[in-house]
Amino acid sequence: MTASTLRRRSVRKAPVLAAAALLTTAMVPVTSGAAFGGAPADDLPADVEVEPRQPSEYEAAFLDQYEKIKDPASGYFREFDGLLVPYHSVETLLVEAPDHGHQTTSEAFSYYLWLEASYGRVTGDWEPFNAAWESLERFAIPGTEDQPTNSSYDPGSPATYAAEHPSPTQYPALLRQDVPVGEDPLASELSATYGTDEIYGMHWLLDVDNVYGYGFCGDGTDDEPAFINTYQRGSGESVWETVPHPSCETFEFGGENGFLDLFTDDQAYSPQWRYTNAPDADARAVQVAYLAQTWAEEQGQAGAVADTVADAAKMGDYLRYSMYDKYFKQIGDCTSETGCPGAQGKDSAHYLLSWYYSWGGALADAQYPWAFRIGSSASHQGYQNVLAAWALSEVDGLIPESPTAQEDWATSLDRQLEFLRWLQSADGGIAGGATNSWQGDYSDPGADHPTFYGMAYDWQPVWNDPPSNNWFGFQVWDMERVAQYHHITGDERAGEILDNWIPWAIEHTTVGTGGDFGVPSNLSWSGEPDTWDAANPGDNASLRVSVVDQSQDVGVAAGLAKTLLYYAAATGDSAALATGEGLLDALLANQTDLGIATEETREDYSRFDETGDQQLYIPNGWTGTMPNGDVIDSDSTFGSIRSFYQDDPDWPQVQAYLDGGPAPTFTYHRFWAQTDIATAFATHAELFG
Repeated sequence: MTASTLRRRSVRKAPVLAAAALLTTAMVPVTSGAAFGGAPADDLPADVEVEPRQPSEYEAAFLDQYEKIKDPASGYFREFDGLLVPYHSVETLLVEAPDHGHQTTSEAFSYYLWLEASYGRVTGDWEPFNAAWESLERFAIPGTEDQPTNSSYDPGSPATYAAEHPSPTQYPALLRQDVPVGEDPLASELSATYGTDEIYGMHWLLDVDNVYGYGFCGDGTDDEPAFINTYQRGSGESVWETVPHPSCETFEFGGENGFLDLFTDDQAYSPQWRYTNAPDADARAVQVAYLAQTWAEEQGQAGAVADTVADAAKMGDYLRYSMYDKYFKQIGDCTSETGCPGAQGKDSAHYLLSWYYSWGGALADAQYPWAFRIGSSASHQGYQNVLAAWALSEVDGLIPESPTAQEDWATSLDRQLEFLRWLQSADGGIAGGATNSWQGDYSDPGADHPTFYGMAYDWQPVWNDPPSNNWFGFQVWDMERVAQYHHITGDERAGEILDNWIPWAIEHTTVGTGGDFGVPSNLSWSGEPDTWDAANPGDNASLRVSVVDQSQDVGVAAGLAKTLLYYAAATGDSAALATGEGLLDALLANQTDLGIATEETREDYSRFDETGDQQLYIPNGWTGTMPNGDVIDSDSTFGSIRSFYQDDPDWPQVQAYLDGGPAPTFTYHRFWAQTDIATAFATHAELFG
């Protein structure tokens, strides 16, 4: 069956069709009467009123979902000076990667951009898309006053080494001058290209409502979202063991040295700023900018998004920091802290999208200004984005301005495709990833350990509580991008990966009636991949994955639907189309006033007051306070340093659970998930009408 023979099922749903009224004549770009089945618009008599085209069923579903998300009464955004900042979720009592629902992430900003790009494709109105980027740039990218001492950065000495440890109880980590670090090959090129030493990348976490009270650089105000951070203490630190702290450390809160001496062991501490980038979010922003440019060009409106696309290309230029080892050491066989040398040039580049890059420095009034930059040694399969790499290396308007950026992204595209092929299990699922710094301190994983360009295989890279690659959502986020890339380019390397992944995903997905559905949730891994040989890839016969259980995660279901639809459009696979449409129809049957959602039970909320081995770790003798006066000491728990949760309207059912009652249930409206649903409907409309 070819893609041209595939057709959507004509299932009419009254609640969805009501959204057709949103598509007015003014919202439809009229370049030809063909859009309405008639003569060119310019040739119509003046007294003839042109009726807007009727949206398809799924396009109408997109518009309905879009309206719910953008309705101020729904509570997805907070407005600052006419710009919208998306919350992580409508609900406030939510603990996952962010530890409060009214924080936001760079991920949320990238999804906000995607929502508005899809709206632009449907309506021809690109102002909301540009406004989303304006918000992203103003609030998520640190401005000049947020990162004031970059001019003091020395690319020949980018950072002082500190090992990562597997448990928070092994922190603070000692800063060591005796461990060699490499040189930063990007700094001078970027400064020369853009005429500034500042970094153009998003910080990953913001406190939108200033719930913690840090404010801008410790001033305690809530005039704008505050940059904060949480995870700082190795692979064993779950969200339940984090100490939220300001990205601008003035020693106003925390202990004698603010929060710094919980994380690093130094002879002296100085006030400073530091930010952490989540590369998958910046890459998604680039991916979406490519889509917006493509759709605007098809409408004859390329100029409407040109400035935003140019900004995305600039972001992609700086995103190359995620391609480098944390301390710019050589890539491959780096198995000793002191024995593994620092690299020169691009010998420290693994060309994958790693878990983060970070930068920081002294505050503006420092007597001895300084700055640092680090990459990340660990790369997770779920962060890779082959479509962004392709766009940054091949697409006019998105190729960055720096002299070596296009070549770097071309290398990254090939390396990412190899990486996914290397990690693909015999069952089809994609295993965790690889690291250039085994156990976070450049240990030796052993001669028989499988490697990828000399980097060690890690089934749970970056964090282990819970294991980082056990969530099926990471499979979907990555494979959706692979499927989109394959649909656009026809690259057989991507097609081979998908040919093995798609049947596995379909096999473990169920679609029933009345809105019943199940998608894979937790995964279990065994075995290892073969050591990578690009000329002769192995079959990974011993690397296996099993699906432990299913869930009704609406965001994952929407992402899976998009993946299946792109694959169906590229290959004509009828099973992929039927399953993708089945998931969309199931989502439509789970409407709420705020979007589309299902109920979930949170047994993990027992950790609000957890004590013992997995308690929030504060060293004996260390004391401090949160901005609201909550005491921080060795007796603290996750909940005790977040006493504001006790005033949350949803707290009583959590307290009842802590008192011995049943686990609480919630119906959450996460911004990324609601946007994934909206864009899934829009994807069907784009691909199949």
